[in-house]
Amino acid sequence: MKLSDLKAPEGLSKARKRLGRGDASGTGGTAGRGHKGYHSRSGSKRRTWFEGGQMPLQRRVPKRGFTNARFKNEYQNVSLSAISKLDDEKVDVATMLEKGVIKSAAKPVKVLANGDIERAVEVYAHAFSATAAEKIEKAGGKAIVG
Repeated sequence: MKLSDLKAPEGLSKARKRLGRGDASGTGGTAGRGHKGYHSRSGSKRRTWFEGGQMPLQRRVPKRGFTNARFKNEYQNVSLSAISKLDDEKVDVATMLEKGVIKSAAKPVKVLANGDIERAVEVYAHAFSATAAEKIEKAGGKAIVG
């Protein structure tokens, strides 16, 4: 067998409908568009959002508020109690990831003031709540944004 011997299987391709070629063709006269009505006219088309006269979705859904989801800063929250359980004097994102406190290094980390910290620890994170930073510095540590 050669490449030139290959043929498409029978019934694979179908001849297109030839519209408006006389009454005997079956699609003469109205060319398959029916009689009168919006879609029988030239220039008529169904818009993708058109729902057959039903109240469209963009008009049914209430329009209140705004969520800027595209540029939203989604932090991974870490509590002070989780940091106090780690026995390191310097805690950064890599350490938290290694010890399983956070799930990924892709999202920024924010330290929250849940729990207490008794010892001096240098904490490196992308953000701190005001109370968390205050508690860290009160224990003799440093809250470093970076």
